[in-house]
Amino acid sequence: MTGVTGVLVAVEIDAGTVRRGDQLMVGGQALTVRDMTAVAGGGKRLEFTSGEFFTMRRTTVLWAARRVSPRLTRRREPR
Repeated sequence: MTGVTGVLVAVEIDAGTVRRGDQLMVGGQALTVRDMTAVAGGGKRLEFTSGEFFTMRRTTVLWAARRVSPRLTRRREPR
């Protein structure tokens, strides 16, 4: 991930929402997603900056730390 700026926020992720740069805790170790590849059944094979791999199935739900710009405004829900 280039230009590491922004603040870290906790986000719930699944195979459809995981992004490059997300930081996951796997086996008590913090790992940063470097790349990912789609696998059969809607999953993703994640490659971490450490060189390790993890297959995230379609139904796997994890928490990740993600950098977001505090300058971006969030869309407000209609009242």
